[in-house]
Amino acid sequence: VQLQASGGGLVQAGGSLRLSCATSRFIFGTHAISWFRQAPGKEREGLACISSSSSKFNTIYADSVQGRFTISKDSRKNTVYLQMNSLKAEDSAVYYCAADRTLSSRVCGFEGMDFWGKGTQVTVSS
Repeated sequence: VQLQASGGGLVQAGGSLRLSCATSRFIFGTHAISWFRQAPGKEREGLACISSSSSKFNTIYADSVQGRFTISKDSRKNTVYLQMNSLKAEDSAVYYCAADRTLSSRVCGFEGMDFWGKGTQVTVSS
């Protein structure tokens, strides 16, 4: 398993969850990591990404989660996190993390992912 997403669950609207994406030291150090979600009947949506640089990394957020979700990483644990606050019912979906070996350690995005983790279900009750 290259990527392992965890941390999903059931939460009330307005609540918070933190998702984790654990990976290998190699992938963590060479790949940008992105979070996606897919709700039933909807297209997969890129939410947030973080580049592979250890000190000068960049992040990108989708408009739908800007200001509510925060992506971060812990090099000691080779893990990327997605802190989700002020959750809404429409945030309910299966959440996935994915990795992309980008040409630059300061770049990340939502296209051409090399590895995908299994999803973790997030359900927000209204």
